[in-house]
Amino acid sequence: MRMPGFARRRDDGQVTIEFLGMMPTIIVTLVVLWQLVLVGYTYTLAGNAADEAVRAGTAAEPGERAAACRAAGLDKLSDAWRAGAEVDCPTGGGYVTSDVGLEVPVLFPGAISFPFTVRGHAGAVEEVK
Repeated sequence: MRMPGFARRRDDGQVTIEFLGMMPTIIVTLVVLWQLVLVGYTYTLAGNAADEAVRAGTAAEPGERAAACRAAGLDKLSDAWRAGAEVDCPTGGGYVTSDVGLEVPVLFPGAISFPFTVRGHAGAVEEVK
């Protein structure tokens, strides 16, 4: 003869065990998603920094273009991304271009970075004054 609540009591704790078994998979998935967000955000920052740099470079006096371009490219970056940033602003042929390279952080900005650099590029025609 079966007792009415016997089958239910036999499964007590099953959800807890299944959740604990899935916990590493859930954590790894969240870490990978967060890292992908950081890669995408770094691409956005690099493109925006290149746009800002070229905008400042076209508005500056011809002798001050490189310095203004570099300063504007680094201006909007936070310290974590600015530390490894490379901003190059070549001019010539009536064009100002900007190449920005940023390191992609591992899990959170300011610590270690991946061994590859994200590049942003922008260009504009020189303004004549």
